[in-house]
Amino acid sequence: MADDRRGRGRLDSLELLPEEAQDDVIWAVGQLNERRRTTADILFELNDRLEVKGIAPISKSAFYRRSARLAKRVMQLEERRYVYAGIAEKLTPEEIGRNDVVLGEFLKLLIDNLMDKDEIDTKGAMELARAYKDTVVAQRHSAEHRRKGEEEAKAKLLKAVDAAAVAADGTSDKPDGMAVIKKIREQIYGIFEE
Repeated sequence: MADDRRGRGRLDSLELLPEEAQDDVIWAVGQLNERRRTTADILFELNDRLEVKGIAPISKSAFYRRSARLAKRVMQLEERRYVYAGIAEKLTPEEIGRNDVVLGEFLKLLIDNLMDKDEIDTKGAMELARAYKDTVVAQRHSAEHRRKGEEEAKAKLLKAVDAAAVAADGTSDKPDGMAVIKKIREQIYGIFEE
């Protein structure tokens, strides 16, 4: 936890808590995430819980800094969830290829990393928007290509079935299944048996 801190590198009272206090910290984080109680109220109860265990109380400044970082993270996650929910409707397996999914996931990871670092500027935002637009265009082209291929295969299959039905109708009342399959293979795959 201390490795990802940016600043003078000094550990605060929250980071110096012993292992037996971690369940109380997790409880406090859960309470902060619920957003039903004030930060001061949660800190007061956390310090009471720590006092019962014989652990020194958490400073107000350390707890409020952690609370502010947590609130910022929660807002970012909610914002991402709304953004990705809007994108997810367009990222269905029927409309895009597997490579497009990988590209989309990579783009989401890139957005997450840039938002985590708070280093995104207007140029970065424009580049992300351009990358997203290019991804959507590629997905659309991929979906159109797949749809055309499926339509061509369906038309070829229907033509072969019709040809097999015509051939079977002229021979007898009950068509031979093997003859129909042979005719379909000839029409679709170009397989001719000797």
